[in-house]
Amino acid sequence: MNTPLLKPAEPPFETTLDIGGMSCASCAGRVERALRAVPGVLDASVNLASERATIHSPNKPLTHELIAAVERAGFQASAQAAPRESEAAQIAIAIALSLPLLLPMLFEVAGMHLMLPAWLQFVLATPVQFWIGARFYRAAWKALRARVGNMDLLVALGTSAAYGLSLYLWLGEGSAHLYFEASAVVISLVRLGKWLEARAKRQTTEAIRALQELRPATARVRRDGAECSVPVASLRIGDEVVIRPGERIPMDGQVLEGYSHVDESMLTGESLAVRKAPGARVIGGAVNGEGLLVAHASAIGAETVLARIIRSVEEAQATKAPIERLVDKVSAVFVPAIVAIAAATFALWWLAGGNWHVALINAVSVLVIACPCALGLATPAAIMAGTGVAAKYGILIKDAEALELLHGVQLVAFDKTGTLTEGKPRLAACKAVDGDDSALLALAAAVQQGSEHPLARAVGTAAKEQGIVPAQAAGTTALPGMGVEAMVLGMQLALGNEALLARHGLAAHEHGEEGLTIAWLARVAPDPAVLGMLAFGDALKPESAEAVARLHAAGVRTVMLTGDTESSARQIAASLGITEVHARLLPHDKAERITALRKSGLRVAMVGDGINDAPALAAADIGIAMGGGTDVAMQTAGVTLMRGDPRLLGDAIAISRRTYAKIRQNLFWAFIFNAIGVPLAAMGLLNPMLAGAAMAFSSVAVISNALLLKRWTPKGTP
Repeated sequence: MNTPLLKPAEPPFETTLDIGGMSCASCAGRVERALRAVPGVLDASVNLASERATIHSPNKPLTHELIAAVERAGFQASAQAAPRESEAAQIAIAIALSLPLLLPMLFEVAGMHLMLPAWLQFVLATPVQFWIGARFYRAAWKALRARVGNMDLLVALGTSAAYGLSLYLWLGEGSAHLYFEASAVVISLVRLGKWLEARAKRQTTEAIRALQELRPATARVRRDGAECSVPVASLRIGDEVVIRPGERIPMDGQVLEGYSHVDESMLTGESLAVRKAPGARVIGGAVNGEGLLVAHASAIGAETVLARIIRSVEEAQATKAPIERLVDKVSAVFVPAIVAIAAATFALWWLAGGNWHVALINAVSVLVIACPCALGLATPAAIMAGTGVAAKYGILIKDAEALELLHGVQLVAFDKTGTLTEGKPRLAACKAVDGDDSALLALAAAVQQGSEHPLARAVGTAAKEQGIVPAQAAGTTALPGMGVEAMVLGMQLALGNEALLARHGLAAHEHGEEGLTIAWLARVAPDPAVLGMLAFGDALKPESAEAVARLHAAGVRTVMLTGDTESSARQIAASLGITEVHARLLPHDKAERITALRKSGLRVAMVGDGINDAPALAAADIGIAMGGGTDVAMQTAGVTLMRGDPRLLGDAIAISRRTYAKIRQNLFWAFIFNAIGVPLAAMGLLNPMLAGAAMAFSSVAVISNALLLKRWTPKGTP
């Protein structure tokens, strides 16, 4: 009875919306809840720093339903970023109206007692309160209708209390001591702080903008025997694209004609131009050097390496790190708690001193200083800056969780071939049992023809060099981790390692080729027998020893997991300083080793580049794929190193540790700011203006601290 094949589950559909009107972590949480309530939505994540929502659903939801849900929650949403009105003019007017209200206070410090007439204070403060501050009232009203609190509610309550108290003292009691300056200056400072914050946030997305600008608008193609310029969107797979010196490459492909050097630094972090000749791969977005190239288009539009890099960075910046769950929990109760503290402050001061004017002003100070903006920006701002600078140097971090996991890696497990070695083995020896080495090579080349495995290419190259034309093979079957079988000249042949021989009841002979990778060619039927041995050598990458040394210096243990022979693996490991080696492993064996290492309490990273590494990459806490490897490995991994340079691994761990340190610093200062500021305001030691200035400063300080990550460079970079 045949078991029906299960249809693989399709990945959820992803929709991205730009969100407007958010001011703090509470707002982001409200938008998330609104989006998750839309029927069919599996999950939704909102990034306060990028002001973007990412929604997953099994089927493509109607965008207008998502937008309507966001608008019902009191915010704006669009499928594309809408142009925003400049706030600079309004802020300038607010400051111009508020400064005269501050002058009497400044003169008083100099010993001069001046006071503006009450009517003039009213005339100056009212436009600031109800025109410049209108956005706070609108947002606060929407928050109240949704039965939640946010920063806008705190500002609206605080400034309205100060403004209302001033009106009462002026009209009701005829007092000359008013608080119009407090309400006007707080609104001006908060608006100025949000404007500076928005400018700083835009700098955290520079990496994305820089990558997007690598896309050329047009391409020159050969069609119907003539060259013509077409929009890049009109390119087709198979087009012959002409790339002139100095032009950006508009697609991924393979060079057909010409020789040149190509600058791929913005994509891979490689500082030196890469030589290109017929057969070489070219990447869209790279800059052609001195020669004219003609290339065959193999990937266009959203399928190019550049497009995938942009998507990867955008997704990493849109996701939430596990540490943000703490922030979300705190934000959910933060505003109600602050309102309760402000009410308690008012009651205690009034009961203690009997002066409700002072009690109200102190309560206003509590409301104003307790803005949760810094708390909500602490993590996403650092993640956006960290993933952006990492991408600049050829390190693609899949999501925020991968970034958080990477910083705590304690052990790195390496695959050998293609990761620590060049992955381009050469045939070092070919020994037939009957002494006819050429015949053995001819049979091996026949079995391996059509295979893209590095050892297969080495066999094909050696056969070509000796002028051998292999016979046709039929029924070729690849056996991952063991080798390949095929029918050649009426014989069922198997070429692979000792595990493949054992599968057919055959045993390997002594070969005396220490430190080389050994493959055996056997006749499975008729008359099973070992026909001979092929030995392959694979040169170490020149950067591998330094890469391993950097990890050891950073306190990270290293292990080698390989399907290669024990002797070959141990020789390579010894030259690199890796003391723990596990050889002759099948793909599932590697995954089991990784699982066992994790169960010992270690946080484990796996580094590989092949299809056979995918199970181990998935089993590790964090999988790391080499950029020159297979798509399967890159899709399974949480981090992709765009160059085949293993030293990037140490750099990836370094930037993740630096980013995580920034997250902790930001959260510490955000929590400490409120832990110190709120009690000081409650004790009457901060007036509303100082509270407003401190609150605005905290958000800008958190983003500025995150932006320091942009100064990071990989070790050894000039």
